[in-house]
Amino acid sequence: MNTANKLTMARVVMIPLFFLALYFQFPHHMLAALGIFILASITDFIDGYVARHYDQTTDFGKFMDPLADKILVTSAMLWFVESGLMPAWALAIVIAREFAVSGLRMLASAKGTVIAAAWSGKVKTASTMVCICLMLLPIPALLNHICVAVIVVTTVYSGVEYFAKNKTAIDWTKL
Repeated sequence: MNTANKLTMARVVMIPLFFLALYFQFPHHMLAALGIFILASITDFIDGYVARHYDQTTDFGKFMDPLADKILVTSAMLWFVESGLMPAWALAIVIAREFAVSGLRMLASAKGTVIAAAWSGKVKTASTMVCICLMLLPIPALLNHICVAVIVVTTVYSGVEYFAKNKTAIDWTKL
């Protein structure tokens, strides 16, 4: 297993630790959860860099890296919904976008086309991770609402962009 994949697997291991830190009320549990989330987010950026820079891109990494990211982010947002910090409809938008873009990629793949990550998708990921970090802190309600809005807006924008730039992946005449 190469370095990039080891970093991805480390992130996968951090997900249950993140959940444990969120749900068990030991002293400073939110700071522990925040620390784990930050570390997991950093490994996301580092493993991508390592994979590209050192030619360590693998099929396993192409599958597991985005899956680990989606599970980590969704885990945090599920906790926010349960805690009343995020409305369920906002999480539904995030999940719907992820399914829609994954489906689009599958359709394109069936035609032999690879849909690369768009810049808006990278902005969405980075802004979502920053907002999650802020939301894990005791911030004012207004800032929390702003974070939810940033997550929703960047999610919708990047989803629309993926479909607009890759509309040929779907044969609309056969629907």
